[in-house]
Amino acid sequence: MTKVRYLIVGAGISGLAFADRVHDADYLVLEAADEIGGYCKTVVQDGFVWDYSGHFFHFRHPEIERELAARMQDQRIVTVVKDSRIRFADGYVDFPFQKNIHQLPREDFLACLVDLHFRDQAPPQNFREMLYARFGRGIAERFLVPYNEKLYATDLATLDAEAMGRFFPYADEDEIIQNFTAADNGSYNASFTYPEGGAIQYVHALASELDPSRIHTDEPVVAIDPRARRATTPKGEYEFEYLVSSVPFDKLLSLAKVEFDASIYSANQVEIFNLGFDAKGPRDVHWIYYPQRDLPFYRVGFYDNIMGTDRMSLYVEIGRPGDYRLDPAAVDATREQVLDGLRRAGVLEEQRLISSHHVVLDPAYVHITRASRADVIDKQRMLGSRGIYSLGRYGGWTYCAIEDNIVEARELAAALTAF
Repeated sequence: MTKVRYLIVGAGISGLAFADRVHDADYLVLEAADEIGGYCKTVVQDGFVWDYSGHFFHFRHPEIERELAARMQDQRIVTVVKDSRIRFADGYVDFPFQKNIHQLPREDFLACLVDLHFRDQAPPQNFREMLYARFGRGIAERFLVPYNEKLYATDLATLDAEAMGRFFPYADEDEIIQNFTAADNGSYNASFTYPEGGAIQYVHALASELDPSRIHTDEPVVAIDPRARRATTPKGEYEFEYLVSSVPFDKLLSLAKVEFDASIYSANQVEIFNLGFDAKGPRDVHWIYYPQRDLPFYRVGFYDNIMGTDRMSLYVEIGRPGDYRLDPAAVDATREQVLDGLRRAGVLEEQRLISSHHVVLDPAYVHITRASRADVIDKQRMLGSRGIYSLGRYGGWTYCAIEDNIVEARELAAALTAF
C-alpha cells in the first residue's frame, strides 16, 4: 500500500496543471495511456505535424500564456488572428454565420432577415429551440441546426439551451444588422497561439517541473473506495488524502461504485483524419465549417496556413454517435469518402495525398442536458466530502477551453493546499 497526499488520475492538461501547482508536495499521477497528454497528443509523420485534432490555445490570461511560452525555451510559437469560413452553396460566408447573412445570395439573405425579425421568441426549453428563438428559421435551418447536428451527432432537442455557454457566438438583431456595414466577427477564439511542435508542447511545458518518477503511465485506475480513500490499479493500491480526477465523470462514478443513471451521460465521438499533401490548397483560411449533409465532415482545418508551410496539411473532423463502433476495415473506405468530399467542396484539386493519420476521440463533445448539469453538481458535492474532486471538460462534464482547465486546476490546488 502506497500512501500519498494528492493522487492525480489522468495526465492530460487538467491533471498536469494540478500536479504543477503541488509539485513540492506529496503527489502521484496515474495515467492509463502509455504517454502523457490526453487528447493533446501530437503526431509527427513524413514532415507533417498533427494533433489528435485541432487543439489551439485561446488565452484570456496573458500571464499563463507567457509562463507556458517561457517553459518551451526555443520552441517557435505563432500567434494567429483567426480566419474561419463557412461553406455555403458554391462559395463561402465568414464565421459566425448569423452575423454575416448579408454575404449570402439575395434570396437566402432576405429569407434569413425576415425570419430573424419575425421569429417566435418564446423562452427556449432546449438547444434546438434556442437556435430558432434567437435567430429565426432561415438562419437556423441554413447553418446552425444542420452544422450542430453533424457536430454533436444527436438530437439537438435533448441538449440544454445553454449547452455551449460563452462559446456560442450569440448576436441579437441589432448586432446582426450593424454587421452588414461594420464587420465585427470577434469571438472567444478570435486569436490563438500554436507552437511549431504541436499542442504536445503545452503538455511538456506543464510537466517540465514535475518529477518523472511521480508520473506512472500504463497504470489505469480500476477501482476507487471513497470511504477508505483508496484507489486500486493493476499494479497496486494507493491510499490518498485527496484524489483529483479528470477522467470522464460517468467513468469516475463507476470506478467509485456510485449509483447513477447512466442514460444521463452521453457524448459524441469524433473521427479525425489528418492528411498531408504534396502541394498547397486554399490559402489564408485556418478552418472551414460544413453544414452540408452530403459531406461527411463538419470541419476542416489547415495546419499549413497556421504555420506558413508549403504543403497542404489538414485535420478533418467527422461527428459520430456515442455508440459508434469503429470497424478498422472501413477506415480506408471512409478516408476515400473524405477525399471525395474534399474534392466536391473545392479544397482538394490536383494535390496528391502523401501521408495520413487516423484517430477516434471517445468521448469528444459531451451532451450537456438539464439532467446532467444537476447530477454532476449533486455527485461532485458527495464525492468532495470524501476528498475526491473531478475537473476538466470530461471530469466536469462541460464545454470549456483548454485554458479553462488550467485555471480550474490551479484554483483547486490553491484551495486544497490552503488546508
